[in-house]
Amino acid sequence: MAIGYLTIQARTAHDAVPLSGVMISITDSQGNTIYQLTTDENGEAQEVPLETLDKSFSQNAYFTGTPFLSYNVRAQAAGFNSLFVSDIPIFEGENAILPLALVPMQEQQRTPYQTDITIGKPAVAMHEMREQEGPASSPYVLRQVVIPNPITVHLGTPDSSARNVQLSFPDYVKNVASSEIYPTWPNAALAANIYAIITFALNRIYTEWYKSRGYSFDITNSTAYDQAFVYGRPIYESVARIVDEIFNEYVRRKGQNAPYFTSFCNGTTVTCSGLSQWGTVSLANRGYTPLQILRSYYPKDVEIAETNAITGALSSYPGAPLKTGSTGLDVQTIQSWLNRIRRNYPAIPAITDTSGDFQKSTRAAVTKFQRIFNLTPDGIVGKGTWYKISSIYTAVSRLAELNSEGSTLGIGTVPPSSVLRQGSRGQDVVTLQYLLNVLAQYYPDIPAPDQDGIFGSGTRQSVAAFQRVMRLDADGIVGPLTWEALYETYRGIQQNVPPASPDSGTLRYVVQAGDSLWLIAQKYDTTVNAIKQLNGLTSDMLSIGQVLKIPAPPNHSTIQYTVKPGDSLWLIAQKYNTTVNAIKQLNGLTSDMLNVGQILKIPSSQNSPAREYTVKAGDSLWLIAQKYNTTVNAIKQLNGLTSDRLSIGQVLRLP
Repeated sequence: MAIGYLTIQARTAHDAVPLSGVMISITDSQGNTIYQLTTDENGEAQEVPLETLDKSFSQNAYFTGTPFLSYNVRAQAAGFNSLFVSDIPIFEGENAILPLALVPMQEQQRTPYQTDITIGKPAVAMHEMREQEGPASSPYVLRQVVIPNPITVHLGTPDSSARNVQLSFPDYVKNVASSEIYPTWPNAALAANIYAIITFALNRIYTEWYKSRGYSFDITNSTAYDQAFVYGRPIYESVARIVDEIFNEYVRRKGQNAPYFTSFCNGTTVTCSGLSQWGTVSLANRGYTPLQILRSYYPKDVEIAETNAITGALSSYPGAPLKTGSTGLDVQTIQSWLNRIRRNYPAIPAITDTSGDFQKSTRAAVTKFQRIFNLTPDGIVGKGTWYKISSIYTAVSRLAELNSEGSTLGIGTVPPSSVLRQGSRGQDVVTLQYLLNVLAQYYPDIPAPDQDGIFGSGTRQSVAAFQRVMRLDADGIVGPLTWEALYETYRGIQQNVPPASPDSGTLRYVVQAGDSLWLIAQKYDTTVNAIKQLNGLTSDMLSIGQVLKIPAPPNHSTIQYTVKPGDSLWLIAQKYNTTVNAIKQLNGLTSDMLNVGQILKIPSSQNSPAREYTVKAGDSLWLIAQKYNTTVNAIKQLNGLTSDRLSIGQVLRLP
């Protein structure tokens, strides 16, 4: 019997938050349990071998059976809803990487509900006809070819009431390729098919095929109209490696900029005028290159082009790989991003190299990041690694910004009583848009609206999407039921999602006779709630020999502060040159409410007076933060800034 592999990763908030302690059960098609696993601090369970069929069956166009064996995965974690992913194809020699995007439970939710996802056979094995429509020579619509980040996918035919989901473009391409073809095919055949998949999607974007027709999405997952996509499916490593290298490359005709309309079908049970998926295998076996394969089905003058225009990207790839010995601002950028990501993924080692100098510790951090996120672990920042680091940095930073913003807004515990609809304005709309932006990080169905205080069409779409998720009347109007559901969902996230480690590290502790959570918390200068959140505990019960993760003790002492009338967390944080989140984490607070006489622990390493800095020409908050080893948010909080704009001569206080 042949062997394939399965790796499971449990994360949430666009991969910004790894979920440790998730219980995983793997069963075969008869329901027999094969493995029971638990995810580690990176949210990953160990790679496991699984029996399957010889890969030669999936390389034979005339084999009429199912060329793989299938397995099921159930994932359960305290504070999160469960997932059951069934009918996962396993191929000989291939590692299937299954992402589990767990959703936090609501505040008052007593038991988790279960989401079921069925994977099934790839589209190449189906007999359904394809009726892909599109211009072979695209009219000029957009000014340039751009990579959408994110891309919005409609999970049904164009006119259906199916939901939309958003994800990064490389992840979309990996999903489609894993849903369309077999990962055991020769590399040239895989690459040719992936080029066709990328180009098909970019043609839809470039021509605004759906947006110009009034739809709120970029592409569908209907194979009759577009290409296969199964939200929540596993991605195969052989596919992922190729996509990471070519995700911004596409097919065009010489002399034209537009992506060619690369229609395709399996070429056996379904024929078409475009690329034959099975035909690419025959040509690859004859030694054809990917471009030669493409020219066998599309016009002879097609070529491979590249675009570096990526919407939402923080910074463009510098054009050449960064590696040991590289220096400059691009290296400094990567070092800064990785050090921030490390707060959420403490397994990434600290970078101790001089800023802007790529040496041993930078290479070690890059390599570990690549291992965590299924990239080739060569310690070199190529195109795929650059954009993955950028993507994860964006996710963790956005989450941190939203958490900080929530403290500033003072969301409170009681929903507003107002009824909001399109055209409404004011502070309650600001609160609504903030809540929707937070929820959009955890629910792929909910698009994030602009936070402008104006209830426009984008906010209405977000509200309606939220209402559909919550099984409410999707009228786009925010009344009492919708407000209550928003707050229940938001508070559930605050309670159940583990916070990023504030000091980038944790300790491991083995429970001994006589231990209690309170005693352990006192010993390591932390709180019972902090330990419970970090370990996903729902009770105070411990077992001898149980391994706990403990927040690493701060490298500074704390002072005690007694809350006085008129105090707030924000005022106390300003007084002691710290942050609201730092005080809340240190004291295990889940809300901003304080009581007169309450005793708080305050980080005291930051009690020294803040230094002053005078803004000069060319300065930005990001450059100043990098220079003084702090963060943009820390500077803004310390100075009460609400925007990133600076004035020459302005005096800033720096931590």
